[in-house]
This record gives sequence, structure tokens and C-alpha cells, in this order.
Amino acid sequence: MQKHRGFTLIELMIVVVVIGILASIAYPAYTDSVLKGRRAQARTALAELLQQQERYMTQNNCYLGFTTNAALSATPSAPSPSTACGGVTATTVPFKVFSGDNAASAAYRLSATTCTVGGNTLSIAECVKVVATPIGSDPKVGNLEMMSNGTKDCTGTARSTNFNLCWP
Repeated sequence: MQKHRGFTLIELMIVVVVIGILASIAYPAYTDSVLKGRRAQARTALAELLQQQERYMTQNNCYLGFTTNAALSATPSAPSPSTACGGVTATTVPFKVFSGDNAASAAYRLSATTCTVGGNTLSIAECVKVVATPIGSDPKVGNLEMMSNGTKDCTGTARSTNFNLCWP
């Protein structure tokens, strides 16, 4: 008589349960790591955009405000021609408007607007606020913001509970 050797159903179910437990621990840690990496990428993109804005400021005597839509197409929102800084009215945005290496894998879209300091809105010639808006969901951090005066902020729940998630 020949004995058949193999796994019993109980042994197989134990392996499935162990894999399930490991996956339930590993997946949240993985998604948190991915979010951390994307946030770091957004902070880098904001710093680069602010540098580009400063270069633009030295050439045109004002910063360039712009908005970026979901398709990562940017539209200048510079002052009207009659109030344009240095007589320059931008028709295109000469800056990178997304985080990451290419638009297809971007995790954040970038925009620039006027600053509000102490309840007062400053002109685009005085101050610019660059904003990184997540393309996916990130309720802890939300939008990352940086102003030309050095102020950094975010709009998510971490703003009041753990600001180091926004700006370590």
C-alpha cells in the first residue's frame, strides 16, 4: 500500500491565516512609506518652484501667479496688463507644474498665488505662495504650502496634531 503525502486542509488554512496577518501589518506600513516619499517629492518640487519664482522675480520685478488643472495644464493668473509688474504680462507658465520626473507619475500638482500675512493679502510683486495639491488622497497633510517670506504650512489634519508630517 502506498501512502500519499501532502498538506492537509488545516495546514493550508494556517498558512493562509499567517499570510493574511503579515499582509495586514505590511500593507499599511507600505502605503505610509509611499505617502512619505511623495510628500518629500512635493517639498522638493515646491523648493525648486520657489527658486524659479525668485529668478522670475529678478527678471520681471514680480512673481508669476498660476493655477494648474487636473490635466496638469497651467494658466497664468498674473495681474492684468494695466497692473502687470514691469509691464510684463505672462501668456504661458515657464515652470514645472507637477512633482516628480514626469506628468504621468506626478503625485502633486503645483500652483502659485498671492500671500496672506496677518489677514492682509499682499500683491504678487511682494510675495508668492507656492502650493502642492495632492492628486490622490492625503487627508493627514493635504496641500503643502511655502511662501517667499519663508513661511511653510499645510492644510491637512497634521497641521494641528503633528506638523512634522508636513514639514519635518
